[in-house]
Amino acid sequence: MLKKQIKNDNSDLYNQKLEYLINLKHPLCVISNLIPWHEFESEFEKYYKKDFGRPAKPIRLMVSLLILKRIYDESDESVIERWRENPYWQYYSGEEFFSWNLPCDSSELTRFRQRIGEEGCEKILQVSIKVHGKDGEEKEVIPDTTVQEKNITYPVDTKLHLKIIDKCWKIAEKFRINLRQSYKRTVPKLRFSTRYLRIPKRKQEARKAILKIKTIAGRLLRDLNRKLPTDVKNQQQSQLAIMQKVLEQQRTSKNKIYSLHEPEVSCIAKGKEHKKYEFGSKASVLITKKSGVVVAAKNFKGNPYDGNTLESTLEQSERLRGIKADKALVDEGYRGKSEINGTEILRVHQANKIKYSKYKWKNWFKRRSSVEAVIGHLKNNHRLCRNYLKGTQGDSMNLLLSAAGYNFRKLLIKIALFFVRINLGFLLTKNIKTPKKVQKFFDVYHRAA
Repeated sequence: MLKKQIKNDNSDLYNQKLEYLINLKHPLCVISNLIPWHEFESEFEKYYKKDFGRPAKPIRLMVSLLILKRIYDESDESVIERWRENPYWQYYSGEEFFSWNLPCDSSELTRFRQRIGEEGCEKILQVSIKVHGKDGEEKEVIPDTTVQEKNITYPVDTKLHLKIIDKCWKIAEKFRINLRQSYKRTVPKLRFSTRYLRIPKRKQEARKAILKIKTIAGRLLRDLNRKLPTDVKNQQQSQLAIMQKVLEQQRTSKNKIYSLHEPEVSCIAKGKEHKKYEFGSKASVLITKKSGVVVAAKNFKGNPYDGNTLESTLEQSERLRGIKADKALVDEGYRGKSEINGTEILRVHQANKIKYSKYKWKNWFKRRSSVEAVIGHLKNNHRLCRNYLKGTQGDSMNLLLSAAGYNFRKLLIKIALFFVRINLGFLLTKNIKTPKKVQKFFDVYHRAA
Protein backbone atom coordinates (compact mmCIF):
# COMPACT_ATOMS: atom_id res chain seq x y z
CA MET A 1 0.00 0.00 0.00
CA LEU A 2 1.30 3.44 -0.93
CA LYS A 3 1.79 5.86 1.94
CA LYS A 4 1.06 9.51 1.28
CA GLN A 5 3.61 12.09 2.42
CA ILE A 6 1.86 14.33 4.96
CA LYS A 7 3.17 17.87 5.43
CA ASN A 8 2.39 19.82 8.57
CA ASP A 9 2.63 23.63 8.45
CA ASN A 10 2.73 23.97 12.25
CA SER A 11 6.24 24.31 13.64
CA ASP A 12 7.36 21.70 16.16
CA LEU A 13 8.44 22.86 19.61
CA TYR A 14 11.85 21.21 19.34
CA ASN A 15 12.27 20.93 15.54
CA GLN A 16 12.66 23.80 13.13
CA LYS A 17 11.86 23.53 9.47
CA LEU A 18 14.76 22.59 7.21
CA GLU A 19 14.27 25.69 5.08
CA TYR A 20 15.27 27.80 8.10
CA LEU A 21 18.42 25.76 8.79
CA ILE A 22 19.99 25.48 5.32
CA ASN A 23 21.08 27.70 2.46
CA LEU A 24 18.32 27.53 -0.15
CA LYS A 25 20.82 28.57 -2.85
CA HIS A 26 22.66 25.29 -2.42
CA PRO A 27 22.64 23.37 -5.76
CA LEU A 28 20.73 20.43 -4.22
CA CYS A 29 17.99 22.79 -3.01
CA VAL A 30 17.77 24.44 -6.42
CA ILE A 31 17.62 21.16 -8.32
CA SER A 32 14.98 19.74 -5.96
CA ASN A 33 12.63 22.48 -7.18
CA LEU A 34 13.45 21.76 -10.84
CA ILE A 35 12.72 18.02 -10.77
CA PRO A 36 9.06 17.18 -11.54
CA TRP A 37 8.52 14.78 -8.63
CA HIS A 38 4.82 14.42 -9.49
CA GLU A 39 5.82 12.56 -12.66
CA PHE A 40 7.55 9.85 -10.59
CA GLU A 41 4.53 9.55 -8.29
CA SER A 42 2.04 9.23 -11.15
CA GLU A 43 4.30 6.80 -13.04
CA PHE A 44 5.20 4.50 -10.11
CA GLU A 45 1.80 4.52 -8.43
CA LYS A 46 0.73 1.56 -10.56
CA TYR A 47 3.33 -0.68 -8.88
CA TYR A 48 1.53 -0.43 -5.51
CA LYS A 49 -1.73 -2.04 -4.37
CA LYS A 50 -4.33 0.20 -2.79
CA ASP A 51 -5.50 -0.58 0.75
CA PHE A 52 -3.37 -3.72 0.97
CA GLY A 53 -0.43 -4.44 3.25
CA ARG A 54 1.79 -2.22 5.31
CA PRO A 55 2.15 1.39 4.07
CA ALA A 56 5.26 1.80 1.91
CA LYS A 57 7.78 4.63 2.00
CA PRO A 58 6.96 7.74 -0.08
CA ILE A 59 7.93 7.44 -3.74
CA ARG A 60 9.85 10.73 -3.69
CA LEU A 61 11.99 9.52 -0.79
CA MET A 62 12.92 6.25 -2.53
CA VAL A 63 13.63 7.90 -5.90
CA SER A 64 15.73 10.61 -4.29
CA LEU A 65 17.81 8.01 -2.43
CA LEU A 66 18.49 6.17 -5.71
CA ILE A 67 19.55 9.44 -7.35
CA LEU A 68 21.74 10.55 -4.42
CA LYS A 69 23.41 7.16 -4.37
CA ARG A 70 24.42 7.54 -8.02
CA ILE A 71 25.40 11.20 -7.81
CA TYR A 72 27.81 10.69 -4.89
CA ASP A 73 28.88 7.07 -5.62
CA GLU A 74 27.50 5.52 -2.43
CA SER A 75 26.29 2.03 -1.57
CA ASP A 76 22.76 1.26 -0.35
CA GLU A 77 23.97 1.23 3.26
CA SER A 78 26.16 4.34 3.13
CA VAL A 79 23.60 6.54 1.34
CA ILE A 80 21.09 5.86 4.14
CA GLU A 81 23.65 6.67 6.84
CA ARG A 82 24.69 9.90 5.13
CA TRP A 83 21.05 10.89 4.60
CA ARG A 84 20.55 10.94 8.37
CA GLU A 85 23.51 13.31 8.81
CA ASN A 86 22.90 15.67 5.89
CA PRO A 87 20.04 18.24 6.06
CA TYR A 88 20.46 19.11 2.38
CA TRP A 89 19.83 15.49 1.39
CA GLN A 90 16.72 15.45 3.58
CA TYR A 91 15.39 18.65 2.01
CA TYR A 92 16.08 17.18 -1.43
CA SER A 93 14.03 14.10 -0.46
CA GLY A 94 11.00 16.19 0.46
CA GLU A 95 11.39 16.19 4.26
CA GLU A 96 10.03 19.19 6.16
CA PHE A 97 11.85 18.77 9.50
CA PHE A 98 15.31 17.44 10.24
CA SER A 99 15.19 13.72 11.09
CA TRP A 100 17.58 11.77 13.33
CA ASN A 101 16.19 8.42 12.17
CA LEU A 102 17.19 6.32 9.18
CA PRO A 103 14.82 6.88 6.22
CA CYS A 104 14.50 3.15 5.47
CA ASP A 105 16.36 -0.12 5.53
CA SER A 106 18.92 -0.81 2.80
CA SER A 107 16.91 -3.85 1.67
CA GLU A 108 13.98 -1.54 0.85
CA LEU A 109 16.08 0.12 -1.86
CA THR A 110 16.64 -3.31 -3.40
CA ARG A 111 12.93 -4.09 -3.34
CA PHE A 112 12.09 -0.67 -4.79
CA ARG A 113 14.48 -1.24 -7.71
CA GLN A 114 12.88 -4.62 -8.32
CA ARG A 115 9.44 -3.03 -8.10
CA ILE A 116 10.00 -0.32 -10.74
CA GLY A 117 12.29 -2.47 -12.93
CA GLU A 118 14.00 -1.35 -16.11
CA GLU A 119 11.00 0.76 -17.17
CA GLY A 120 11.14 2.82 -13.96
CA CYS A 121 14.90 3.38 -14.28
CA GLU A 122 14.31 4.63 -17.83
CA LYS A 123 11.84 7.13 -16.40
CA ILE A 124 14.50 8.46 -14.00
CA LEU A 125 16.91 8.86 -16.93
CA GLN A 126 14.21 10.63 -18.94
CA VAL A 127 13.65 13.18 -16.16
CA SER A 128 17.42 13.72 -15.83
CA ILE A 129 17.49 14.63 -19.53
CA LYS A 130 14.38 16.81 -19.25
CA VAL A 131 15.77 19.05 -16.48
CA HIS A 132 18.67 20.05 -18.75
CA GLY A 133 16.24 21.83 -21.07
CA LYS A 134 17.62 22.68 -24.52
CA ASP A 135 20.97 21.01 -23.77
CA GLY A 136 19.22 17.65 -23.83
CA GLU A 137 17.43 18.39 -27.12
CA GLU A 138 20.45 18.62 -29.41
CA LYS A 139 20.05 16.72 -32.66
CA GLU A 140 23.73 15.83 -33.09
CA VAL A 141 24.78 12.91 -30.90
CA ILE A 142 27.90 10.83 -30.24
CA PRO A 143 27.62 7.09 -29.48
CA ASP A 144 30.21 4.72 -28.06
CA THR A 145 30.32 1.35 -26.31
CA THR A 146 32.06 0.06 -23.20
CA VAL A 147 32.04 -3.02 -20.99
CA GLN A 148 29.99 -3.10 -17.82
CA GLU A 149 31.94 -5.54 -15.66
CA LYS A 150 30.03 -7.87 -13.37
CA ASN A 151 30.86 -8.50 -9.73
CA ILE A 152 32.71 -11.79 -10.27
CA THR A 153 36.28 -12.92 -9.75
CA TYR A 154 38.60 -13.73 -12.64
CA PRO A 155 37.23 -17.07 -13.90
CA VAL A 156 39.53 -20.09 -13.65
CA ASP A 157 38.37 -23.64 -14.40
CA THR A 158 39.65 -25.08 -11.13
CA LYS A 159 37.99 -22.30 -9.15
CA LEU A 160 34.65 -23.09 -10.81
CA HIS A 161 35.09 -26.81 -10.10
CA LEU A 162 35.76 -26.07 -6.43
CA LYS A 163 32.60 -23.96 -6.30
CA ILE A 164 30.64 -26.86 -7.80
CA ILE A 165 31.95 -29.14 -5.04
CA ASP A 166 31.00 -26.61 -2.37
CA LYS A 167 27.54 -26.20 -3.93
CA CYS A 168 26.98 -29.96 -3.98
CA TRP A 169 27.91 -30.19 -0.30
CA LYS A 170 25.40 -27.46 0.58
CA ILE A 171 22.57 -29.05 -1.41
CA ALA A 172 23.26 -32.46 0.15
CA GLU A 173 23.29 -30.97 3.65
CA LYS A 174 20.11 -28.95 3.04
CA PHE A 175 18.06 -31.89 1.79
CA ARG A 176 19.80 -34.51 3.97
CA ILE A 177 21.29 -36.56 1.16
CA ASN A 178 23.90 -39.16 2.13
CA LEU A 179 26.59 -38.91 -0.52
CA ARG A 180 28.50 -42.01 -1.52
CA GLN A 181 31.73 -40.19 -0.65
CA SER A 182 31.99 -36.55 0.37
CA TYR A 183 35.76 -35.97 -0.19
CA LYS A 184 35.75 -33.32 2.56
CA ARG A 185 39.23 -34.33 3.67
CA THR A 186 40.65 -34.86 0.20
CA VAL A 187 39.58 -31.59 -1.44
CA PRO A 188 41.48 -29.19 0.92
CA LYS A 189 44.70 -31.14 0.30
CA LEU A 190 44.18 -31.02 -3.47
CA ARG A 191 43.41 -27.31 -3.31
CA PHE A 192 46.71 -26.72 -1.50
CA SER A 193 48.58 -28.76 -4.13
CA THR A 194 47.38 -26.47 -6.94
CA ARG A 195 49.71 -23.78 -5.59
CA TYR A 196 52.70 -25.68 -7.04
CA LEU A 197 51.67 -25.08 -10.67
CA ARG A 198 54.43 -22.48 -11.20
CA ILE A 199 57.13 -24.48 -9.43
CA PRO A 200 58.95 -26.59 -12.07
CA LYS A 201 59.78 -29.52 -9.75
CA ARG A 202 56.20 -29.90 -8.48
CA LYS A 203 54.25 -28.82 -11.57
CA GLN A 204 53.18 -32.41 -12.32
CA GLU A 205 51.73 -32.75 -8.81
CA ALA A 206 49.67 -29.60 -9.29
CA ARG A 207 48.32 -30.77 -12.65
CA LYS A 208 47.23 -34.07 -11.17
CA ALA A 209 45.45 -32.22 -8.35
CA ILE A 210 43.59 -30.04 -10.89
CA LEU A 211 42.38 -33.10 -12.81
CA LYS A 212 41.38 -34.85 -9.59
CA ILE A 213 39.31 -31.83 -8.45
CA LYS A 214 37.36 -31.89 -11.72
CA THR A 215 36.78 -35.64 -11.36
CA ILE A 216 35.47 -35.22 -7.81
CA ALA A 217 33.12 -32.42 -8.91
CA GLY A 218 31.65 -34.70 -11.59
CA ARG A 219 31.24 -37.59 -9.13
CA LEU A 220 29.41 -35.47 -6.56
CA LEU A 221 27.11 -33.95 -9.20
CA ARG A 222 26.18 -37.37 -10.60
CA ASP A 223 25.59 -38.69 -7.09
CA LEU A 224 23.22 -35.80 -6.37
CA ASN A 225 21.31 -36.35 -9.62
CA ARG A 226 20.73 -40.00 -8.65
CA LYS A 227 19.65 -39.43 -5.05
CA LEU A 228 17.69 -36.15 -5.10
CA PRO A 229 13.88 -36.56 -4.92
CA THR A 230 11.99 -35.67 -8.10
CA ASP A 231 10.32 -32.52 -6.71
CA VAL A 232 13.61 -31.21 -5.24
CA LYS A 233 15.43 -32.03 -8.47
CA ASN A 234 12.92 -29.97 -10.43
CA GLN A 235 13.48 -27.02 -8.08
CA GLN A 236 17.26 -27.20 -8.50
CA GLN A 237 17.16 -28.08 -12.21
CA SER A 238 18.57 -24.78 -13.47
CA GLN A 239 21.46 -24.80 -10.98
CA LEU A 240 22.30 -28.44 -11.72
CA ALA A 241 22.23 -27.77 -15.47
CA ILE A 242 24.66 -24.85 -15.07
CA MET A 243 27.08 -26.98 -13.06
CA GLN A 244 26.85 -29.78 -15.63
CA LYS A 245 27.63 -27.33 -18.45
CA VAL A 246 30.68 -26.01 -16.58
CA LEU A 247 32.06 -29.53 -16.30
CA GLU A 248 31.45 -30.28 -19.99
CA GLN A 249 32.79 -27.05 -21.53
CA GLN A 250 36.19 -27.07 -23.22
CA ARG A 251 38.65 -24.36 -24.22
CA THR A 252 37.09 -24.01 -27.69
CA SER A 253 33.47 -24.13 -26.49
CA LYS A 254 31.04 -21.34 -27.36
CA ASN A 255 28.86 -19.49 -24.82
CA LYS A 256 30.94 -20.52 -21.84
CA ILE A 257 29.81 -20.05 -18.25
CA TYR A 258 32.24 -17.97 -16.21
CA SER A 259 30.30 -17.73 -12.95
CA LEU A 260 27.77 -19.97 -11.19
CA HIS A 261 25.78 -17.08 -9.68
CA GLU A 262 25.94 -14.95 -12.87
CA PRO A 263 25.77 -17.38 -15.82
CA GLU A 264 24.88 -14.57 -18.30
CA VAL A 265 28.38 -13.04 -18.05
CA SER A 266 30.32 -12.86 -21.33
CA CYS A 267 34.03 -12.51 -22.07
CA ILE A 268 34.69 -9.30 -24.03
CA ALA A 269 38.03 -8.17 -25.47
CA LYS A 270 38.29 -4.41 -26.12
CA GLY A 271 41.97 -4.26 -27.06
CA LYS A 272 43.22 -2.66 -23.84
CA GLU A 273 46.86 -3.07 -22.90
CA HIS A 274 46.27 -3.25 -19.16
CA LYS A 275 43.14 -5.43 -19.36
CA LYS A 276 42.90 -7.82 -22.29
CA TYR A 277 39.60 -9.41 -21.24
CA GLU A 278 36.64 -8.04 -19.32
CA PHE A 279 33.78 -10.16 -18.00
CA GLY A 280 30.33 -8.63 -18.09
CA SER A 281 28.02 -7.18 -20.74
CA LYS A 282 28.34 -4.54 -23.45
CA ALA A 283 26.88 -1.09 -22.76
CA SER A 284 26.11 1.54 -25.39
CA VAL A 285 26.11 5.23 -24.35
CA LEU A 286 24.77 8.15 -26.41
CA ILE A 287 25.60 11.78 -25.54
CA THR A 288 24.80 15.15 -27.11
CA LYS A 289 27.60 16.74 -29.13
CA LYS A 290 27.99 20.15 -27.44
CA SER A 291 26.61 19.78 -23.91
CA GLY A 292 27.58 16.14 -23.26
CA VAL A 293 24.27 15.09 -21.68
CA VAL A 294 23.67 11.32 -21.70
CA VAL A 295 20.47 10.87 -23.73
CA ALA A 296 20.49 7.06 -24.06
CA ALA A 297 22.08 4.12 -22.24
CA LYS A 298 21.39 0.63 -23.55
CA ASN A 299 22.76 -2.67 -22.24
CA PHE A 300 23.32 -5.70 -24.51
CA LYS A 301 23.82 -9.31 -23.54
CA GLY A 302 27.02 -10.83 -24.84
CA ASN A 303 29.43 -9.12 -27.20
CA PRO A 304 27.52 -7.81 -30.26
CA TYR A 305 29.19 -5.77 -33.00
CA ASP A 306 29.13 -2.04 -32.20
CA GLY A 307 27.30 -1.19 -35.42
CA ASN A 308 24.44 -3.53 -34.46
CA THR A 309 23.89 -1.71 -31.14
CA LEU A 310 23.35 1.72 -32.66
CA GLU A 311 19.80 1.27 -33.96
CA SER A 312 18.27 0.32 -30.59
CA THR A 313 20.29 3.04 -28.81
CA LEU A 314 19.00 5.73 -31.18
CA GLU A 315 15.49 4.34 -30.76
CA GLN A 316 15.76 4.65 -26.97
CA SER A 317 17.00 8.25 -27.33
CA GLU A 318 14.03 9.11 -29.54
CA ARG A 319 11.65 7.50 -27.04
CA LEU A 320 13.08 9.36 -24.05
CA ARG A 321 13.44 12.80 -25.66
CA GLY A 322 10.60 12.76 -28.18
CA ILE A 323 12.88 13.98 -30.99
CA LYS A 324 14.98 12.14 -33.56
CA ALA A 325 18.73 12.70 -33.89
CA ASP A 326 19.83 14.14 -37.26
CA LYS A 327 23.50 13.09 -37.16
CA ALA A 328 25.51 10.54 -35.19
CA LEU A 329 29.30 10.97 -35.08
CA VAL A 330 30.89 7.53 -34.75
CA ASP A 331 34.33 5.94 -34.83
CA GLU A 332 35.61 3.09 -37.00
CA GLY A 333 33.90 0.50 -34.80
CA TYR A 334 30.55 1.39 -36.42
CA ARG A 335 31.46 0.61 -40.04
CA GLY A 336 28.74 -0.76 -42.27
CA LYS A 337 25.82 1.70 -42.19
CA SER A 338 25.55 5.30 -43.35
CA GLU A 339 21.92 5.90 -42.30
CA ILE A 340 19.59 4.40 -39.65
CA ASN A 341 15.89 5.37 -39.59
CA GLY A 342 16.55 8.88 -40.87
CA THR A 343 19.69 9.50 -38.76
CA GLU A 344 22.86 10.13 -40.80
CA ILE A 345 25.85 8.11 -39.56
CA LEU A 346 29.15 9.98 -40.01
CA ARG A 347 32.44 8.14 -39.44
CA VAL A 348 35.67 9.84 -38.42
CA HIS A 349 37.76 8.65 -41.38
CA GLN A 350 36.28 9.15 -44.85
CA ALA A 351 38.21 8.33 -48.05
CA ASN A 352 38.50 10.38 -51.27
CA LYS A 353 38.19 13.89 -49.82
CA ILE A 354 39.98 17.01 -50.98
CA LYS A 355 42.26 18.98 -48.64
CA TYR A 356 39.67 21.61 -47.66
CA SER A 357 37.02 18.99 -47.08
CA LYS A 358 39.39 17.00 -44.86
CA TYR A 359 40.12 20.09 -42.75
CA LYS A 360 36.42 20.83 -42.40
CA TRP A 361 35.74 17.21 -41.49
CA LYS A 362 38.42 17.36 -38.79
CA ASN A 363 36.79 20.41 -37.18
CA TRP A 364 33.42 18.67 -37.37
CA PHE A 365 34.71 15.73 -35.33
CA LYS A 366 36.60 17.69 -32.64
CA ARG A 367 33.96 16.82 -30.02
CA ARG A 368 33.67 13.13 -30.89
CA SER A 369 36.27 12.00 -28.33
CA SER A 370 34.33 13.69 -25.48
CA VAL A 371 32.26 10.52 -25.12
CA GLU A 372 35.36 8.73 -23.78
CA ALA A 373 35.57 11.18 -20.87
CA VAL A 374 31.87 10.71 -20.13
CA ILE A 375 32.33 6.91 -19.99
CA GLY A 376 35.29 7.43 -17.65
CA HIS A 377 33.13 9.53 -15.30
CA LEU A 378 30.34 6.94 -15.42
CA LYS A 379 32.79 4.23 -14.37
CA ASN A 380 34.81 6.11 -11.77
CA ASN A 381 32.16 8.34 -10.18
CA HIS A 382 28.76 6.73 -10.80
CA ARG A 383 29.17 3.00 -10.07
CA LEU A 384 29.44 1.68 -13.63
CA CYS A 385 32.92 0.26 -13.05
CA ARG A 386 31.53 -2.86 -11.32
CA ASN A 387 27.91 -3.94 -11.41
CA TYR A 388 26.56 -5.43 -8.17
CA LEU A 389 22.94 -5.87 -9.35
CA LYS A 390 21.83 -9.37 -10.30
CA GLY A 391 20.92 -10.72 -13.71
CA THR A 392 20.46 -9.12 -17.11
CA GLN A 393 17.77 -6.84 -15.69
CA GLY A 394 20.29 -5.66 -13.08
CA ASP A 395 22.74 -4.86 -15.90
CA SER A 396 20.22 -2.57 -17.62
CA MET A 397 19.10 -0.92 -14.38
CA ASN A 398 22.66 -0.23 -13.24
CA LEU A 399 23.55 1.43 -16.55
CA LEU A 400 20.39 3.57 -16.65
CA LEU A 401 20.80 4.75 -13.05
CA SER A 402 24.49 5.56 -13.60
CA ALA A 403 23.60 7.67 -16.65
CA ALA A 404 20.87 9.47 -14.66
CA GLY A 405 23.32 10.13 -11.80
CA TYR A 406 25.82 11.61 -14.26
CA ASN A 407 23.17 13.95 -15.72
CA PHE A 408 22.02 15.17 -12.31
CA ARG A 409 25.60 15.76 -11.15
CA LYS A 410 26.30 17.69 -14.35
CA LEU A 411 23.35 19.94 -13.57
CA LEU A 412 24.54 20.41 -9.96
CA ILE A 413 27.94 21.60 -11.20
CA LYS A 414 26.27 23.96 -13.68
CA ILE A 415 24.14 25.50 -10.90
CA ALA A 416 27.17 25.80 -8.60
CA LEU A 417 29.20 27.58 -11.28
CA PHE A 418 26.27 29.93 -11.91
CA PHE A 419 26.38 31.07 -8.27
CA VAL A 420 30.18 31.34 -8.48
CA ARG A 421 29.84 33.76 -11.39
CA ILE A 422 27.30 35.82 -9.43
CA ASN A 423 29.64 36.00 -6.42
CA LEU A 424 32.59 36.75 -8.68
CA GLY A 425 30.69 39.65 -10.25
CA PHE A 426 29.81 40.95 -6.77
CA LEU A 427 33.49 40.90 -5.77
CA LEU A 428 34.53 42.72 -8.93
CA THR A 429 31.95 45.49 -8.35
CA LYS A 430 33.32 45.91 -4.81
CA ASN A 431 36.88 46.16 -6.24
CA ILE A 432 38.08 43.22 -4.14
CA LYS A 433 41.23 42.00 -5.85
CA THR A 434 42.13 39.14 -3.53
CA PRO A 435 42.25 35.95 -5.62
CA LYS A 436 42.09 33.81 -2.48
CA LYS A 437 38.49 34.86 -1.81
CA VAL A 438 37.51 34.12 -5.39
CA GLN A 439 39.16 30.71 -5.13
CA LYS A 440 37.35 30.09 -1.84
CA PHE A 441 33.96 30.71 -3.44
CA PHE A 442 34.85 28.38 -6.31
CA ASP A 443 36.07 25.59 -4.01
CA VAL A 444 33.00 25.75 -1.78
CA TYR A 445 30.52 25.43 -4.63
CA HIS A 446 32.62 22.86 -6.48
CA ARG A 447 32.62 20.60 -3.41
CA ALA A 448 28.88 21.16 -2.97
CA ALA A 449 28.29 20.03 -6.54
